[in-house]
Amino acid sequence: MQDETRIDQADAHKLITVIEGEISKVIVGQHKMIRRLFTGLLAAIPYSFSEGHVKTGCGHILLEGVPGVAKTLTATTLAHTISADFQRIQLTPDMLPGDIVGTRIYDAGTTSFSIDKGPVFTNVLLADEINRTTAKTQSALLEAMQERQVTISDTTFELSDPFWVLATQNPVEQEGVYTLPEAQLDRFSMMLRVDYPGAAEEIEMLHHRFEELDLSKRISTEQVTGIRQMIYENTHIDNKVMEYIVALGRASRAPQEVGLDELKDMVLLGMSPRSYQHILALARVNAFFNGRDFVLPADVKEIFPDTARHRIARTVRAEVEGLNTDDIIAMILETVPIP
Repeated sequence: MQDETRIDQADAHKLITVIEGEISKVIVGQHKMIRRLFTGLLAAIPYSFSEGHVKTGCGHILLEGVPGVAKTLTATTLAHTISADFQRIQLTPDMLPGDIVGTRIYDAGTTSFSIDKGPVFTNVLLADEINRTTAKTQSALLEAMQERQVTISDTTFELSDPFWVLATQNPVEQEGVYTLPEAQLDRFSMMLRVDYPGAAEEIEMLHHRFEELDLSKRISTEQVTGIRQMIYENTHIDNKVMEYIVALGRASRAPQEVGLDELKDMVLLGMSPRSYQHILALARVNAFFNGRDFVLPADVKEIFPDTARHRIARTVRAEVEGLNTDDIIAMILETVPIP
């Protein structure tokens, strides 16, 4: 019997192309968002080291955009093309941590406690409108997203592999929402801003007959982890590229060191060293999608805005002067020399 976890680069490309074709049956346009979602799914983010092996997992993604631009629909459609467990939670202000991770239940008949596992025990978790729930409930996802495990009472449970969190939030609403803390944001590999589609795409949407669509599951969880491991093992990264990643990250914390004195009083918080591992893993997948087994600085430069925009905090002065995070990132990319 053939081991489906072993897959070469050419077969992986064909498989991803087929899945993108399935998704395009439902989603019109948004090609960049779909490709970025796959980049996160196939990224090998190191999160633990045990028994002489590095444990890696998918890159979680935060989708930000106004209602009606297909954030939730895209995430749900992609999840349905994978033969994996899928759970969706609609986050609200009255939710508790136990509603996500689970809780202990007392059984009067046996006079003992049992564990009722929550929706986090799945392969793909869609956390819809994550900024509508309180920081206490948001924190229930921290251990799951970083360590790929959940602790309930005195028992720790390992999560399935792959375990992938897709979260959505609306940046416009100001009432009934809670800003995600920096510790939560840093667990997301990328934050994707989802814009309105073009006029032609909006017209094409109206021609879609959704009742006639039939989506097929095209990839198994074993194939997902197999492709992820293949990219991780076979994609070469030169030391100069790693130095470039560090230079970009350090420039986000101390822009004056690269000659951006005008940003000295604009940046409150820059990128963490942990984020470098995310950029590295995502750049590997970007190289894979570009048909290479080695990473170029261009791969890092292409992926950097999506990995940095939620990790750079602006000062009040920057907000008052209308300098947004993407402007800061563009200045950093333009200033830091490419090796």
